[in-house]
Amino acid sequence: MARKNYLFTSESVSEGHPDKVCDRISDEIVDLVYREAKKCGMDPWKVRVACETLATTNRVVIAGEVRVPETLLKRDKQTGEIATDSQGNPLINPSRFRSAARRAIRAIGYEQDGFHWKTAKIDVLLHGQSPDIGQGVDNAADRQGEEGAGDQGIMFGYACRETPDLMPAPIYYSHKILQLLADARKAGEGDAGKLGPDAKAQVTVRYVDGMPKEVTEIVLSTQHLDPSWNSAKVREVVEPYIHEALSSGGIEIAADCNWYINPTGKFVIGGPDGDAGLTGRKIIVDTYGGAAPHGGGAFSGKDTTKVDRSAAYAARYLAKNVVAANLAERCTIQLSYAIGVAQPLSVYVDLHGTGRVSEEELEVAIREVMDLSPSGIRRHLDLNRPIYAKTAAYGHFGRKAGRDGSFSWERTDLVKALKQAVAKAA
Repeated sequence: MARKNYLFTSESVSEGHPDKVCDRISDEIVDLVYREAKKCGMDPWKVRVACETLATTNRVVIAGEVRVPETLLKRDKQTGEIATDSQGNPLINPSRFRSAARRAIRAIGYEQDGFHWKTAKIDVLLHGQSPDIGQGVDNAADRQGEEGAGDQGIMFGYACRETPDLMPAPIYYSHKILQLLADARKAGEGDAGKLGPDAKAQVTVRYVDGMPKEVTEIVLSTQHLDPSWNSAKVREVVEPYIHEALSSGGIEIAADCNWYINPTGKFVIGGPDGDAGLTGRKIIVDTYGGAAPHGGGAFSGKDTTKVDRSAAYAARYLAKNVVAANLAERCTIQLSYAIGVAQPLSVYVDLHGTGRVSEEELEVAIREVMDLSPSGIRRHLDLNRPIYAKTAAYGHFGRKAGRDGSFSWERTDLVKALKQAVAKAA
């Protein structure tokens, strides 16, 4: 029997957090490759990106494996031919990737002495995709008529009725607080314009009878550019935005709620100058704040042949549609894959005792309403697009589907098909 009354806490970090700076740069590179592929006529299904970023004081290192259009390759200055290494492999032109990184840092808002979009040294160590990895995807397509998974692994999706976007309340509100503060900072709203890009928020929610009732603890640490500010001043600036974020979902702040705003005092030096960042270290922030399992794979910097990304999006999409269809109040879905094999090895559904149909019926129905091969997922959710930079902060889930195709996995357009498939399975 699941607990009904308890406290649960989740954390979010802002786009200026060192790890999120790296996620943003990595996803800007994914978008760059997709944009260039479209411009020069390269088949977007052939794009491959596995990009990791490291950031520290005025230094960014971008490394990984890619398959890119010719416009992103280096050319010999004399002959104009594509330059190659000693093994005859084409070389990446680093300038386009450096520019993408600088644009990302500038958009986040870093113009401080220890980390500035204009002066940071950026090393690009990208190279061609390993043929051993490539054949797992490409050769599977030849054998099965479907694209093979780019790696083995397990992925989870989750949805629940705690918030309007069917997300767990603690992570939902943690994201909202930081989004509102970032918007105010960039708009230069009063003293909020003196906040820095680096911030963390943590929200503890009291659950009563299994549903979120009130917020009992609020933790916020945010960078500020005015060194004279103390914790009291920072609270004065941020508290209205915290109230706005919580009221957006209708949750109450407990009368005895504890507030911890910049509890260590000053926070002037932030971002990669204060702490090194790395792509993929905030996977719980990216997903459900610990309220649901995580398969362990990061999203940012990867094209969607990598099931770490695409299958996690598919699992969320399916779980959200299950809840939106009133088939359950909560739903967890697990998918598993093997490299080079197109269809998932297993599909697992847990409705946490809230289901109006059986888990076994849903497991059958899910396979019927959606092709869960990597190519099927990419086609169904239209993922071969430059839509990933905006996923790099404030969560990959619980966002609004955009007209540009972004966050397509947040749509609830499978409700009717799921209901029909469940009725058929029964």
